[in-house]
Amino acid sequence: MKYCDFNGCINKIDKERYCINHKRSKPRKKKDKKNIYHHENKSFYNSDVWKFARSQVYEREKGKCQRCGRFVFGRSAHVHHIISVRQDQTLKLELNNLMLLCPKCHIEEENEGKPKKVFPSYFG
Repeated sequence: MKYCDFNGCINKIDKERYCINHKRSKPRKKKDKKNIYHHENKSFYNSDVWKFARSQVYEREKGKCQRCGRFVFGRSAHVHHIISVRQDQTLKLELNNLMLLCPKCHIEEENEGKPKKVFPSYFG
């Protein structure tokens, strides 16, 4: 026998984690990651041709961010399309259109040239 894991509860239980008073009636639903990360080009980014092009860009730049020069590896090595896939589908595998960036520089590169949206209604 052990005590219920609920903070301050003194009820004893055999198994499970919580007593009857603190047990949830329905289990919580996990957030659907599919909706968060789903986009129309997902199948392209999972393809072997993209993974090969990505590795070529990584080798070409010797693992260094092209903006700040920091060494990046694994998931922190972002390959950025200079001309986006939405603008021109034919350039999505062109090595001259791809650049290796760290996550911080990738965010800056993606938002460069876009107007800042800090309280847009307040500033008119």
